[in-house]
Amino acid sequence: MLDKSFNPAGIEQRWYQRWESAGWFRHKDHAVPAYCIQLPPPNVTGTLHMGHAFQQTLMDALIRYHRMRGLNTNWVVGTDHAGIATQIVVERQLQDEGKSRHDLGRDKFVERVWQWKQQSGSTITRQMRRLGASANWDYADTEGQRAGYFTMDAKMSRAVVEVFVRLHEEGLIYRGKRLVNWDPVLGTAVSDLEVDSEEEDGKIWEIRYPLEDEGGGDAGSISVATVRPETMLGDVAVAVNPKDDRFSKLVGKRVRLPLTGKTIPVIADDYVDPEFGTGAVKITPAHDFNDYQVGKRHNLEPISVMTLDARMNDQAPQKYRGLERFAARKQVLADLQSEGLLVSEKKHRLRVPRSGRTGVVVEPMLTDQWFVAMEGLAKRGLEVVASGEVKFFPEHWTKTYD
Repeated sequence: MLDKSFNPAGIEQRWYQRWESAGWFRHKDHAVPAYCIQLPPPNVTGTLHMGHAFQQTLMDALIRYHRMRGLNTNWVVGTDHAGIATQIVVERQLQDEGKSRHDLGRDKFVERVWQWKQQSGSTITRQMRRLGASANWDYADTEGQRAGYFTMDAKMSRAVVEVFVRLHEEGLIYRGKRLVNWDPVLGTAVSDLEVDSEEEDGKIWEIRYPLEDEGGGDAGSISVATVRPETMLGDVAVAVNPKDDRFSKLVGKRVRLPLTGKTIPVIADDYVDPEFGTGAVKITPAHDFNDYQVGKRHNLEPISVMTLDARMNDQAPQKYRGLERFAARKQVLADLQSEGLLVSEKKHRLRVPRSGRTGVVVEPMLTDQWFVAMEGLAKRGLEVVASGEVKFFPEHWTKTYD
């Protein structure tokens, strides 16, 4: 007897279990013709959302269509470790227990991460099965859970190392010091997409940099405006706009960098906005993205004055070493005040970059990073679009790509 209303849950689950247990989603060794799709693995930290459902529906339709055509189909699925996000989730669990990852130590912490993976990963695979995804659950499954691969599996990790080394040997990836968005809590670089910049109430300070006088007298000073006075300890120049007549006679001269005993040059660069602050800005290439570019144009060596946990390092004067960056800011301002070099302090609305993962203020940091050599890849990619070999739909995305 038929039910009065259609109840998909019981019917779909029963049929799915029958299909999977019969092995109808598996591939057939090396039979040809073959058809394979790689699922971009969802992060193990969460649950599937509508975007996943839409993407997997399209993939499932394709794989079922080619399976019914008699092709040897293989829908390769799995879950991604989502390293930083996973670490945050597990650390928050530990915080609820009054612990930190440092209390556990590396090995025990990794064990906790794997425990979380088992819990969260099974949620995702259950959701996929509930959606009816006809995935090859046994393929690349090293844990025997019929859940596909996991990107931190030993086999996957070996593959990553192998590919990484090959790419390096072929000159397709390289390592170099670059300025990155650094999260001092996580101890890692974060992409621009993971940085949330919003306007906040802050302050702007005007600081007086005395001009060096070869005769030993008072040669005057030049004032700069900054919202991050603690970074002045890593200044390598003071910059002015070359069209700003107020400072034209000072270009090429040197000023004394307050609190450090060093002298730095006054340079001219179009980057400087004559209308901002005093019209003169401090240049700290190791702690500011714009300053980094100015430093490259003028061959100025960047000086990093912070450790990776945002404390002042040995490049800073002895008095400030070991101070957390905001504690160092207070001390720098107090010392500037006592030496009569702090001209003013004003309220100021500024955009503050915060890590989307931890909420802390990210610090531009000069670190060793790996990069992909894009010259050849980008050229070929642009050529196939220009020739029409590859088309974008809708067409207006072509301009964005170019």
